[in-house]
Amino acid sequence: MSPQGRVRPGGLQIWLQASRAFTLGMPFMSVTVGSFLAFYAGASLSLPKYLAAAAAAMLLQGAANLINDYYDFIKGTDVDNWEAPDAFGPGLVIQQGLLTAEQIHVAGLATFAAGSALGLTLVYACGWPVLMLGLIGAFGSYFYTAEPLSLAYHGLGDLMVFALMGPGYVLGGYYVQALSFSWTSALVGISMGLLCSSLLQVNNLRDIENDRKHGKWTMAAIIGRKAALVELVTCDTLAYVIVLASVFFRLIPWPSILVLATLPRAIDQVRLVSGETNAEAHNRAMARSGQLQFEFGLALVAAFVLSRLMGW
Repeated sequence: MSPQGRVRPGGLQIWLQASRAFTLGMPFMSVTVGSFLAFYAGASLSLPKYLAAAAAAMLLQGAANLINDYYDFIKGTDVDNWEAPDAFGPGLVIQQGLLTAEQIHVAGLATFAAGSALGLTLVYACGWPVLMLGLIGAFGSYFYTAEPLSLAYHGLGDLMVFALMGPGYVLGGYYVQALSFSWTSALVGISMGLLCSSLLQVNNLRDIENDRKHGKWTMAAIIGRKAALVELVTCDTLAYVIVLASVFFRLIPWPSILVLATLPRAIDQVRLVSGETNAEAHNRAMARSGQLQFEFGLALVAAFVLSRLMGW
């Protein structure tokens, strides 16, 4: 039994909870969008390189989640949350007595090393630009909460998530297929990154008072709830505007307007955090955020594949 008197989950379930598995779809989809944009642009799609890039990105994200939980615990940020973990979303396996802090720390470092090693295979196959992107990704993933930088504690979490999970992974996915960069892939990456930042903003809106109490100055904690909501809506809106503008200027194929089918997810996400302030609503909004980024990316991938095959 856990400290809350609940039935202890199985080992796999515990590690999925610890790694915040639901967030792994974001780096996967960003790499996928970049890879299939390169396919649309004329590159031959290499399945091994695509899978290696996606797996490396997911491993780095999992490592960042584990290391984040470890440092939040030792800094005392989540010390008040152990009695009501459901109110504070996924993770918190240390507070629930499911794993020790040392287990989480070692697992984070091991996952980080595995992701880095896989990335090095892509450096060997594709060249030094992948190393440059990989080093930036590894730096941001580790020092998101790790000392001495603890970027998320100084209002830089939104920027790092946006840059790494958006332009960083989309450009990376594009490069390993095309062996070149493009301005179009950067623009599409910005859209994907804005939606990843939205998920983080929902998370930070939920934890705003607790973060302030423990000196974790996320952007939401710095600018306040109303301004953070404006940032959330702005990120979502710009993601759609950039894609539609890219279609208008014929940078990406016209079927990319399929992203508009995901608008109900975005509206529901904003409604949940605007109309209610309880943790359950925020947790549901986080789920909508993850679904929004994944489905938005899936719509782009479908547009790229159809357009390449149909010659549009």
